[in-house]
Amino acid sequence: MTAPAQVRQLTPRELQGRLQGGEQLELFDVRTPEEHAIARIEGARLLDAEVAAYIGTLPRDTLLVFHCHHGIRSQAAAEYFAARGFTNVWNLAGGIDAWSVEVDSRVRRYQ
Repeated sequence: MTAPAQVRQLTPRELQGRLQGGEQLELFDVRTPEEHAIARIEGARLLDAEVAAYIGTLPRDTLLVFHCHHGIRSQAAAEYFAARGFTNVWNLAGGIDAWSVEVDSRVRRYQ
C-alpha cells in the first residue's frame, strides 16, 4: 500500500495568486461558525458534515485548500482528506490570521 499524499503548505500570497488567476480549487474553512462570522476569505466554504460529504464526491486529484485561524486545525483536516486518497491537498500556512496580515487587512484579526 502506498503512503497517503503529503499535505503541502500554501502561503497567503500564493493562495491570493491562485485565486486571482482563476485557478480551479476548492477552499474550505475549518473554523467554527462563530469564527467564520468574524472573519472570512471570500469563497471559502465552512467545513461541516454536509461539505465533508461533498468533498468525498470530488475527483481525488481536485485541488483542495484548507484554512483555519493559524493553520493547525486545517492541517489536521487536510491530512484527513489526504489519508482518504486526495492527492492535491494544501494547508494555508498561518491561517486566516496570516491572510489578514499579508494579503487583506480588511479581514478582521481576532484572538
